[in-house]
Amino acid sequence: MAKADIIFLCTPLGAIESTVTQLLPHLAPNAILTDVGSVKGAVVRAIAPQWQNFVGGHPMAGTAESGLDAALSGLFVGKPYVLTPTDSTPATAVETVAELVRSLQSQIYYCSPEAHDRAVAWISHLPVMVSASLIAACLSESSPEILNLAQSLASSGFRDTSRVGGGNPELGRMMAEFNRDEVVRSLHAYRHQLDQLITQVEQSDWNSLQQRLTQAQIARPPFLSDP
Repeated sequence: MAKADIIFLCTPLGAIESTVTQLLPHLAPNAILTDVGSVKGAVVRAIAPQWQNFVGGHPMAGTAESGLDAALSGLFVGKPYVLTPTDSTPATAVETVAELVRSLQSQIYYCSPEAHDRAVAWISHLPVMVSASLIAACLSESSPEILNLAQSLASSGFRDTSRVGGGNPELGRMMAEFNRDEVVRSLHAYRHQLDQLITQVEQSDWNSLQQRLTQAQIARPPFLSDP
């Protein structure tokens, strides 16, 4: 590592700080550290004071699979890659990492660590918790016959909505642990929406239910449009 110009920290979130502590005595003075963690606030607060040339990063690409066998060529092409420099991050370090990101053909976004964590809580961390809860809810079916039938009938709808909940458990745990406040806030907001939905169904308020589903249909495309 002493000869490295740029080092990407790709460990689980819980191991980033200890890894950097081990690396620091061996780094060249101008070496740049960057990471790929899905939470930025806690990571930046832990690493930036120890190493000035640290650029927080988060490539928004991946699958529910893990390990080398899950590697995909062109994984980052066209996908968002977030950089979270602070006021004290050297501009040259930021631009060096950005140049590498552009070589991956990713779409670069710049924001503060706090803004990143609040945004990804909605579209990444909350879906993992919701998806895992969907699977757990299905398993609460008391009849083995019905559960077996449901498993046999499950198709694309269930596959799509359960995918992230069936992913790497360690990653999901780290999302919640290192972005706890924002995950809790998003879960409370989601529970509020579920409570309203339950009330509409219990009261047979079908017009309100259809209006809610129509609003969801209209609101979805901007979340999925290409950068």
